[in-house]
Amino acid sequence: MIPLWDSHKAKRGGGVTSLLVTMNLLVFAGETGLALFDPTGLEALFNQFALVPSRWIQSWQTWRGWVPVFTAMFLHGSFMHVLGNMLFLRVFGRSLEDHLGSFVFLMLYLITGVGAAGAQVLADSGSAVPMIGASGAISGVLGAYLLLLPTRWIVALVPWIVPIVPIPALLFLAIWFAVQLTNGLGSLGAAPAGGVAWWAHAGGFVAGMVMAAMLRRDGSAKSRRGRRKD
Repeated sequence: MIPLWDSHKAKRGGGVTSLLVTMNLLVFAGETGLALFDPTGLEALFNQFALVPSRWIQSWQTWRGWVPVFTAMFLHGSFMHVLGNMLFLRVFGRSLEDHLGSFVFLMLYLITGVGAAGAQVLADSGSAVPMIGASGAISGVLGAYLLLLPTRWIVALVPWIVPIVPIPALLFLAIWFAVQLTNGLGSLGAAPAGGVAWWAHAGGFVAGMVMAAMLRRDGSAKSRRGRRKD
C-alpha cells in the first residue's frame, strides 16, 4: 500500500516536515553527484556517516560514536529508497506536526529515530553492514500517528487490487506494522546482509507509540491542572 494523502487538512504549514523532506532530498542529490563524479568520495561518505552496528557497539561511549546515529537518518541508497521514505513522511508528518506543534514533532522524529537505530543494533549487533535511511524516524511518526490520530483515513494506492482507495489509518498502520514485525522475526538468526532494516522500522514504530502515550498523558494532566481551582 502506498499512501497518497490523509483525510486531514492541516491548519499549519508543516514547516518542519517540509524542511526534513528538503534536507533528505538535498543530501541525496549530493550523494548522486558523488556517485557520478567521485565514487570513492561516496564510499567515504557512507563509511563515516552511516551507522554500522558492530562499530557503534565499540564507540557508543564517545560523542563521536553518536554522530552516525543522526547523520544516517539523512542518507539513502537509491532514488526509490528516498522517494518512498519522503512520501510516507509527507503524508503522515504534516498531520502529526499540525497536531503536536513543530518543535514537539521534531523532537519526536529525532528521538524515535535514535530508538529505531537502537532496536536494529540490538537485533543485529555483529553486523558490519552500514545502516542508512530516514525510515526508522518515519516509523516513529507512524507509531505516534496511530495512537494520536487513529480515526483518520489514508487515501492509498493498492497495486493489483484497487487503484486508489481510502483506508482507515488504524487498519493501514496495523497492516504496515505487522509486515515489519513479521519480516523482522524472519530475519533473526539470518546471516548479516544488506537489505531492509526491519527492526529499525518496528523499533521506531513502538518508540513513536510510547512517546505519543507520554505526550497524551502529559497533555491530559496539563488540561486537568488548567481546570483546577485554587
